[in-house]
This record gives sequence, C-alpha cells and structure tokens, in this order.
Amino acid sequence: MEDGTSTTPRHTRRTNRPTVEQTATCEIRDLLDRLADKWSLLVVELLGDGTQRFTELKRRIDGISQRMLTLTLRQLERDGLVTRTVHPTVPPRVDYELTSLGGSLLEAIQPIVIWTRTNRPEIIKSRQRYDDSTRQGSTAR
Repeated sequence: MEDGTSTTPRHTRRTNRPTVEQTATCEIRDLLDRLADKWSLLVVELLGDGTQRFTELKRRIDGISQRMLTLTLRQLERDGLVTRTVHPTVPPRVDYELTSLGGSLLEAIQPIVIWTRTNRPEIIKSRQRYDDSTRQGSTAR
C-alpha cells in the first residue's frame, strides 16, 4: 500500500449536489451573487420587452445611476446574458438585448416577478403594520 492511502472504509456513493465548500469557492457563487444584486434581474426583466437603448433602460429604472447601469450591463454581457450593439452614428447609439441564455434566465425568474407584482400590495401593508408597531415601542410582532 502506498503512503497516504487510507485503510479506512468510506462511503463512496457520490451525489450530484456540490458540497457547501465547492459552492462557496466556485464560479456558481459569483454568478448567484451577481444575479442577486440590486439591479441585474431588473435589467434582465426589462430587456425581456425587447431591444432597448441605454437611455431607455436608465429612464425605466428608478434610482439607478449611469455608472451602476453601465457596470450592471457590462457584467451581464460578460456572463453572456446580454448583447451590446454599437451603431456607427453620431452620437453613437448603443442597443442592449437578451441573448438566448439571458432569455432562459428570464423564463426562470418570471414566476418570481409575477409573485412580486401579485403580492406587492400585501407586502406594503405588512411593512406598514410592522413599522407602525415598532414606532409605538411594541414588542409584539
């Protein structure tokens, strides 16, 4: 037997699920972090309406800075979710659209978007009740 070879029997059945350590150290974690950021899924959802110019996206996303939209679009392009087309005009016109990979992500998140729109009024009421109770010093929640 070679040095370093274990003589202890081990469970050798493998599963398809990665361990926590593998997930934390691989690119999956990086991608999930990006998709869970404040703007990426919103941009994907808006591009589901079709090709849009940078200025159209900026106008439709309340509160996003030009720099943050630029960074978000670059990352989505880098991940293969969005394509960027520069038209040779003065000033240059830049269009963004979902790739087929981005379209498949949109299909995956669409149920969450629908759930959010459907339940938004109830969530707003719940937040208001919570905020009111904490302002009054109530510990019952």
